[in-house]
Amino acid sequence: MNAESLITYGAPLIQARTVVILLHGRGASAQSMLPLARELASPEVAFLLPQAAGGSWYPYPFMAPIAQNEPHLSAALASVGDALAQAKVAGLEPERVVLAGFSQGACLALEYAARNAVRYQGLAGLSGGLIGPPGMVRNDTGSLDGTPVFLGCGVPDAHIPKERVLASGQVLEALGGQVTTRLYPGMEHTVNAEEIEFVRALITASKETSP
Repeated sequence: MNAESLITYGAPLIQARTVVILLHGRGASAQSMLPLARELASPEVAFLLPQAAGGSWYPYPFMAPIAQNEPHLSAALASVGDALAQAKVAGLEPERVVLAGFSQGACLALEYAARNAVRYQGLAGLSGGLIGPPGMVRNDTGSLDGTPVFLGCGVPDAHIPKERVLASGQVLEALGGQVTTRLYPGMEHTVNAEEIEFVRALITASKETSP
């Protein structure tokens, strides 16, 4: 990941207690996630906002066959891994990382965490679900080891079926996540104030658990 494909915001990584990786949606940009980062900002929190090439992490819908979205999906997952590697260089292991995204970015965040299941500080999928076609057999290994997970989505959502949100929660729970799911009747494909508060709670949790 080069410097042009990543926006940083908030505390310098080397001084941060927590890093939040925020992933944007289809047709959007890292810049578009800055208003959310500003709402979530607090001292000692760094934000890493990766940018997808061409504004999309992968070309087809998230419930298309995996092969249709390759090699873009693998490249997108690698971008998330690169951001986590930057955090690690600054001394921030995954248990100090909140991984979050909206829409296509939410799908990518959840998919990365499922494929790389370790203890994160938090995981949030805002209007998203795990990637892959209905009925796909998953072979995820590892453990989220109690990671707090928040899934929020409007119902109905034109892009994200309620059933996929619920099924994603079940998968993440089976991997050891502590999952909270909120479905909001009549909410458009957006982020509401309650969801922001849930994500803020994931971010501030480290202050309660750190020495």
